[in-house]
Amino acid sequence: MQFRLFSFALIILNCMDYSHCQGNRWRRNKRASYVSNPICKGCLSCSKDNGCSRCQQKLFFFLRREGMRQYGECLHSCPSGYYGHRAPDMNRCARCRIENCDSCFSKDFCTKCKVGFYLHRGRCFDECPDGFAPLDETMECVEGCEVGHWSEWGTCSRNNRTCGFKWGLETRTRQIVKKPAKDTIPCPTIAESRRCKMAMRHCPGGILQTKSCDVEVTYDLKNLNTATTEIKARTKC
Repeated sequence: MQFRLFSFALIILNCMDYSHCQGNRWRRNKRASYVSNPICKGCLSCSKDNGCSRCQQKLFFFLRREGMRQYGECLHSCPSGYYGHRAPDMNRCARCRIENCDSCFSKDFCTKCKVGFYLHRGRCFDECPDGFAPLDETMECVEGCEVGHWSEWGTCSRNNRTCGFKWGLETRTRQIVKKPAKDTIPCPTIAESRRCKMAMRHCPGGILQTKSCDVEVTYDLKNLNTATTEIKARTKC
């Protein structure tokens, strides 16, 4: 009888020890599975379905969306279109709020624009603002050639004369105030001309400019008979 009780006690102890071992084995397998899951890398807390919910220090929490599913990740640096925002409770990846920005330093300052856009003072432009020129090597807007204000229109003249013709040209200019950052950046136009009507068609002293056979001829109005004869001779050519 005592022998049977002793055998029964041994069986119970063996069963308890086996259950304890099995429990430890299950916990070890669970921990190994948890660590090997790539979604849980760098996490302080993680689940198979939702990924990370808390990250290790210095890592950034990023909520990735794939269709209807979303799960948390812990990253060393934030992906394109996001910037790292550090906070006492947990570092997070926040979205850049600047239009056409690929990566940013903060929500209001872009450091790199999307393809086809130029970076200028933390913003992205398809064309550089006035006074700045596009630099295609870095896709940035740099200081261009700065010019002053236009001068007043000059005197209407033709062939260096201000009379004797009905129409002439007048010109205005402006000066280069600041040269561009690179020699390859062109300056805007610094002189332009336009057609104008002369104030005096007849020159003082009786000099008249006219055309005959597409040749400009000067006549002396003091001798009208000679002028008439010359005009008739010219019109025959």
